[in-house]
Amino acid sequence: MKKIVSSIILASVCWGAVAQSVPEQPSAAPVLQSSIQSEAPEELGRVQKDASAIAGTEEPKPQAVPSQVKQIETKISGLQQEVKKSQTEQKDLLENINYTWVLLCAILVFFMQAGFALIESGSTRSKNMVNVMMKNYMDMAVGSVAFALVGFGLMFGVGNGWLGLSHFGLVNFTNDEYVFFFFQLMFATTAATIVSGAISERTRFVGYLIGALILCAFTYPIFGAWAWGSLDAGAPGWLKSLGYIDFAGSSVVHVVGGFSALAATIIVGPRLGRFGRGGKVFPIAGHNASLMVLGTFILWFGWFGFNGGSLLAANESLGLILINTHLAACAGALGVMLMHKVRGEKVLMSMLLNGGLAGLVGITAGAATMNPLFAFITGLIAGVLMFAASSYLLSKKIDDVVNAFPVHGVCGVWGTLAAGLFLKGNMFSLSVVGVQLLGVTVCVLWAFCVSYVVYALLKSAGLLRVTSEDERSGLDYTEHAELGYPEFQKDVLFVEESK
Repeated sequence: MKKIVSSIILASVCWGAVAQSVPEQPSAAPVLQSSIQSEAPEELGRVQKDASAIAGTEEPKPQAVPSQVKQIETKISGLQQEVKKSQTEQKDLLENINYTWVLLCAILVFFMQAGFALIESGSTRSKNMVNVMMKNYMDMAVGSVAFALVGFGLMFGVGNGWLGLSHFGLVNFTNDEYVFFFFQLMFATTAATIVSGAISERTRFVGYLIGALILCAFTYPIFGAWAWGSLDAGAPGWLKSLGYIDFAGSSVVHVVGGFSALAATIIVGPRLGRFGRGGKVFPIAGHNASLMVLGTFILWFGWFGFNGGSLLAANESLGLILINTHLAACAGALGVMLMHKVRGEKVLMSMLLNGGLAGLVGITAGAATMNPLFAFITGLIAGVLMFAASSYLLSKKIDDVVNAFPVHGVCGVWGTLAAGLFLKGNMFSLSVVGVQLLGVTVCVLWAFCVSYVVYALLKSAGLLRVTSEDERSGLDYTEHAELGYPEFQKDVLFVEESK
């Protein structure tokens, strides 16, 4: 084949030589010569290319000069460094966005303290308004110090699945650990302030603060260590290792706070005049319904940070979490209204407000893991359960001023179970629900038993309940020597000064 190709090329060359030896013809020669000069190189190139293809070989490509190769390699290396730098900057930006989101959510959760203070003070009588506000203010201060020094280390320190053994006193923290600590600090003080409303109007200020300190330093962190585990991913809490689901704290925060409140309420006893003979219940109205409504709105608003921040990132999953949170609150209020209508009663605003909070507590465990329809169902059932639990407490002569146990304790238990029942992709799984039942049972027993002992000791030491005389006068003056509404309470000042 190569010989044939060579013969074709030789014939072409010879043809060109013959054409040049022919005498010039004035008319046709220039045209022919131009045609040969223009077409011959192209034709020759095509022939050579075809010949190379037939022979199975390609023309050798021209080699780059070494200096050019070096320049190309330098440019490639520079581009690779630019890409790596860009990726690092993008990662840092995303991390900073996540940190900023978590910190903003922590601030929202802090603002919830104002919501609790307004609800509790509005639900109590004017003579105790300062006392209630002071308790909500100071449990934040005392609880924060206790959690920083001891609680966070027990809850999230590197440990053995039962309790943490490091990260005490904010020592040797990294910057991202400071962010996480600040967020968790707000959760701890939320659990503490749940107790405040339940035992309002008859509890000593110092005794209450001692209980809040123990809850933030010990009771809350220990169960939190079991359910949420440590900063060391290789040593999770023992419940967490079983697959226990509590996204934002239906059990860790609300069941702990709710059952601690129940224990405290039982130990301290009811307010004077709350119950009569034969189980008769005498209503004691709060002094300011507007404060109650405003406080509930603030809690609802803050709950978007409570649940949204628990994702610890700002991404597309937030949409589902916040929608579920809102729908559950709406459903809880509707559930309470439904119960009033079924029983043929007037709809009470205070109960409607607690219905919304019940829905929020109920969805907290499963806000990220269930579909919106089941979030609505969770909230609706939470409202019904809160209503029933409130009636039950009154039948047992347990005086919970703000229904802290029905809202946080009962609905926290339901929310934890609902997170397993309505788990997206694995609904109604007996194994999942079994783990949830185990975890929430442990939580109830732990929180109630520890708190019962704590408040019983405080009562025996004379640090829990005020005297009957002080309770009648109001704790604002007897505990703090201040009045919330001095223009309308001059009789209290006159009585105290005349003693």
